[in-house]
Amino acid sequence: MSRLTRILMEKRNRGKKESPKRNEKAGSRQTYGMEKLEKLPVSKRLAENLDILKNVLGLNSDVVFRTFRIELANRAEAVLVYVDGMIEKKIISAEIIKPLMLESRMAGMGCSKEQLLDLVENSGITASGVKHANFMGNVVASVLYGDAALFVDGLDLGLIIDVKDWPARSIEEPPSEVLVRGPREGFTETLRTNTSLIRRKLRTPDLLFRDIQVGRLTNTSVTIAYIKGLADPSLVAEVISRISRIEIDGVLESGYLEEFIEDSPFSPFPQVLHTERPDKVAASLLEGRVAILTDGTPIAMVAPASFITFMQSPEDYYERFYLSTAIRWVRYIGFVISLVLPSLYIAITTFHQEMIPTRLLISLAAAREGMPFPALVEALLMEFTFEALREAGIRLPRAVGQAVSIVGALVIGQAAIQANIVSPLMVIVVAVTGIASFMNPAFNIALTMRLLRFPMMLLAGTLGLFGVMAGILAILIHMAGLRSFGIPYTASISPLHLSDMKDVAIRAPWWAMDRRPVEISSKNRRRQSPGLKPSPPDTNKNKG
Repeated sequence: MSRLTRILMEKRNRGKKESPKRNEKAGSRQTYGMEKLEKLPVSKRLAENLDILKNVLGLNSDVVFRTFRIELANRAEAVLVYVDGMIEKKIISAEIIKPLMLESRMAGMGCSKEQLLDLVENSGITASGVKHANFMGNVVASVLYGDAALFVDGLDLGLIIDVKDWPARSIEEPPSEVLVRGPREGFTETLRTNTSLIRRKLRTPDLLFRDIQVGRLTNTSVTIAYIKGLADPSLVAEVISRISRIEIDGVLESGYLEEFIEDSPFSPFPQVLHTERPDKVAASLLEGRVAILTDGTPIAMVAPASFITFMQSPEDYYERFYLSTAIRWVRYIGFVISLVLPSLYIAITTFHQEMIPTRLLISLAAAREGMPFPALVEALLMEFTFEALREAGIRLPRAVGQAVSIVGALVIGQAAIQANIVSPLMVIVVAVTGIASFMNPAFNIALTMRLLRFPMMLLAGTLGLFGVMAGILAILIHMAGLRSFGIPYTASISPLHLSDMKDVAIRAPWWAMDRRPVEISSKNRRRQSPGLKPSPPDTNKNKG
């Protein structure tokens, strides 16, 4: 055996003998997970609490541990823990540290340990929000959410002080739900700002907010909003149950929750209403629905949702009912056009030419002369190009995106016609379909129509009008069996409730809509007093 081999073997053996010691030394530092911290009580010894917090948060450069002495109970040691950048430093210095270090001397010099908590909480801290935390898990979660935690030697609890002040976007009009007449305010990414916007519109103690923490790593705050006495208690319990059972690492947007709480997750139809408008949420709560607000996103969800709710716009109730009814009919017609117009064109031009008037048939034949592709391929090609341009216009910067979507559509459409790749009428059909899809007030239902349009075109290209009708019947059957938190998706139509028809095909005057929807609020249905129809004054009575 060579000398080099012996040296290598000796090093290997030495490493095996020393490795347990190294592992034992490396494992001497105890690690804490959130599950363990939630069960770990706050100790009376400040050093022990500080050691745990530094073990959990000490490696973070933005976590501050401010130690100082309180001029009470023989100069008690204290430490204040907070995250720099998420707190208001003026509150930290002026309403916590300064009163406890300097002004507390005048409030209670020489107090006992039993009086320490009362003097610190009630005579020392001048910040508005103070609450107790008995477990280290609550302390860590509060600190990471923007609060400050105060520990005092001798107290077996931590004081959580509300000093949150993180950057927030100002209240603006929602870009996806623009109205001509109506409020110009929309939700932001800050949860408490959103709840305050709803509270401003519903100034009643019956408006209740329930908070739930979701996400093992993000600890995202989710608020359930409803009006006591209007919302069905079983509905509220079901919403809370579905959200509480979610076990996931993180929730960054309300879309995370939506896929966990849907009744039919494989359905292309949305079963939860999305909105950025506080007035729309307030109106839904007044009908007995439940709102779900997620911290970090301006998108609120409303449940249960029916197909009719996706076709209603807040502006329908701000304009006079004649105009609102006419606009609603135009909206329904646009919905049908966005779904079946390309399919009808493909079916008629491919299988049912006899249905076309003679002059129009001659024009179509002349326009399609020399076209290399059948109508189905043309429609698929143009629809895919239109969707690509729309997606590019959304993803690019706003100024560039608008130019790309407009100029791209004009250039590509004109070039395709001149190159005899598609017929001019197909370009018109695709353009009208795209415009009709923009008429839907709810963006998620418009996405559903864009998705269903392609299988409808395939059915039309293979089976003609029979395929179109089969596709429509399949969609209607699916919608009839769909549920949103147990409520039928086609509520007000199937099952039919004549009292609810005042807000389906038409928008009746406000003085006539005195009842809430039957399926949503079955117990407290009356929303206004009867006999509110206005009338001119009785001139004969005034003369008398």
